[in-house]
Parts: sequence; structure tokens; C-alpha cells
Amino acid sequence: MNDSRGLPFSSGTSSSHETYERALAALNVYRGDAVAIIDEALSTDPDFVMGHVLRAEVLITMWERSVLPKVHESLQSLQALHDRSNDRERAHAQAIARWAQGDWDGMRLSFERLLADHPRDLLALQVSHLADFYHGDRDSLRARPERVLPSWTSADPAYGILLGMQAFGLEECGQYAQAEDTGRRALELQPDDCWAHHAVAHVLEMQARQAEGIAFMQSREAHWAQSDNGFSFHNWWHTALFNLDQGRNAEALALYDRCIRPEPIGVQVMMLDATALLWRLHLNGVDAGTRWNELADTYEQSEEAGFYVFNDMHAMAAYTATGRTRAAADLLKAVQASAAGQGTNARMTREVGLPIVQAIDAFGQGRFAETVNLLLPVRYKAHAFGGSHAQRDIIHRTLIEAALRGGDQPMARALTQERTAHKSHCAFSWGLRQRAA
Repeated sequence: MNDSRGLPFSSGTSSSHETYERALAALNVYRGDAVAIIDEALSTDPDFVMGHVLRAEVLITMWERSVLPKVHESLQSLQALHDRSNDRERAHAQAIARWAQGDWDGMRLSFERLLADHPRDLLALQVSHLADFYHGDRDSLRARPERVLPSWTSADPAYGILLGMQAFGLEECGQYAQAEDTGRRALELQPDDCWAHHAVAHVLEMQARQAEGIAFMQSREAHWAQSDNGFSFHNWWHTALFNLDQGRNAEALALYDRCIRPEPIGVQVMMLDATALLWRLHLNGVDAGTRWNELADTYEQSEEAGFYVFNDMHAMAAYTATGRTRAAADLLKAVQASAAGQGTNARMTREVGLPIVQAIDAFGQGRFAETVNLLLPVRYKAHAFGGSHAQRDIIHRTLIEAALRGGDQPMARALTQERTAHKSHCAFSWGLRQRAA
């Protein structure tokens, strides 16, 4: 039997195949619990190979150490079913195994070959697109969906999902007009695709169209802010950024409390958005009250230090904002140990992650000249440890603020002149330039 895109299953009943489609659809638009859905199929059909694949790959998209035990469980099932699996399913299992081993670059290469052979494998495309995001690989973010698009038509139900991925890649490559057009076309085809919605939001952020950004988010809120939307926190974060850069600090904090961090959840991707918003306010001299303490507590209770250095940067921000020097020192040791190790995160950490984490620590201790010296060489290489341009902007903001607070007026002037040249319509950026002058 084949799935709805014409790809063969090696196993499974018609019922488990239908459940697989529901789980994949939930992942596509980040609505509902795709793992819980596929578990329905695996509970009655434990030999369903693609069920185990989907379960593992959805967990991988969280990109944190906590999911490793469950990913290994799925791998054990896939290894037991290896001889009964088809080539495509074995290729998925290979990609999963490489991720679990810390070879994230190898995982992405596995998907490269898989998609060349099976360009209509929507699960492989979405998971590898997210992996490209975690690597900050803007070229692959754009090119991976573009390589497979000719194998699809606008009549395919998931065509809008592919356009949403392409739109985000175009935005990260600086092709803003095409990104916006593609993102809006994706939303016409699939109005609830919050990834396409977020791609358009990124365009508006990068072009400093903050007022328009708020209007856009509000006009489409019914499509991306549903209660079962697992990505809504990030789109709320974008809404908060639009408010923040217009000096509407109270509105940004209200969105933090109501939508971005309404409860202390330990999911890393949710924590880093919360941290990134509070850190911007921190740099602006805005008191966030007790919000920092809850975040720092949650980071200290996690066991994620040293797993993915982009998350470590945000944990360090929470520790420095709350004056937790011991937690900061322990985190720094974990990051240094990771840099000395093997695997993709070790490479990321050596190339850019370690000096950035050290710089955040130095900033928190008032060593502003050191912060400047650490960030200047890596600020334009920071894509190597993941995230988007919008997320990595805290590196540039921290660098400018360190130069300002450290009295390095020539550097502050140079950096703010660069920023206003890039974002000529951004009132916040012009405010920084006035301070530097």
C-alpha cells in the first residue's frame, strides 16, 4: 500500500496508515500532538515501520537531550524491523541513528539522498528543513524545498506546506520580496500553516515594518494562535518583537505573560524565545520583575547543558540576568567540555558557540570590553550554531550595548551606523545610534 503521496509502506494496516496521515498533518501545521496520534497506531500495530519513523522524527524536531531515550526506543524497534523495511524506511532509520549519535551533519546528508530518491517524502522534507534551521543553514533552508518542488503540483494538498518552507528559506537568504510573495501564496493554499505565517513575519521583522507586522499578526490570529497550536508561542514572540521595537514594553511583557510564557514549561525551544524577549528588555534597561527567576530556575533543573550550544547561549543569558554566577560557571564548563568533544554540536561550539556564551557571561559581570572583543570576530559567523537572523539579532544588540556601556564610543558609533544602514526605518536602531553619538 502507498501513502497519499504515492510512497510505499512496507507494513501497516489501512487503519494505521490513516493514523499516520493524521499525525503527519498535525506535524505539518503544528496543531495537535503528532506523537500521541501515531502512538494510537503503534499500540495496535507495533510492527508499523513508518509509525516508528514518524514518532522518532517528531521527537527529534525538539532538538534536546531529553528526547534521546525515546528516540533510542524507536531505533531499537526499527532495527528489529530492518529486514522487513523498504529502502526509503531504512534511509529514515539511518538519519535517525545519525542524529542520536550526535552526527547532525550526517543526518542532514542522509535526508539529502533520501529526498533525491523520494522527492515526495513530506516527512523527510519537513524534518530536514527544521534540521537546516537548527544549523542556521540558510542556503539549504531555501534549496531543499526547491529541489523537490518540481515533483509536486499545486493540486497536491500539501503544496502550500512546501511553499511555506521555501518562503522561510528565501527570507533567510535575504530575498525578501520573493519570500513575502511565496509566503502569502502558501497562506492562500493553507491558511493554517503557521510556518508560512512565521516566514512572512520574518520578512516584516527584517524590513523593520513593525506596525504592519502587528496588523498582519492580528488579522490572521485565528489561523495561528489556536489553543492546540504547538508553534503559536513563536508567532506570539514575533508579535512581541514588533511591539518592543516600537517602545511598547508593557505590551511586549503582557504578551510574554499571556502567550509566550504562561506557565513554566521546560521545552527548550519555548524557553529560548522567552529568554530572547526578556534579554532584549534587559539590554534596554527594562525591569522584567520575577520573570527571570522562573526561567533561570527551569534552566537549572534541566539537563540540557552542553547538548546544543544555541540553547546554552540562552541559558547563560538567564543566569547572568539573575546574577547566578555559580550556575553560569557550571554552564561554561559544560560548554567548554562540549567544544572538546566529537559531533556536530562540538564543531558548532568551537566555531562560534563558546565565545558567544563567554561573551554573555562577561556582559553580565560588567566586562564590556571583553564582550566586544569576543563577539566581534564571530557575529557574522553565528549562523553556524543555528537559529534565524531575527533570533541571532540578540548577539548584535548585545555587542552594541557592550560598546555603549563600556564607553567604546568609536565602536558603538560604527556599529550603530551599520545597523541603521541595514534597517533605515527602525526607530529602535536610530535610538541606539543617537546614544552612540
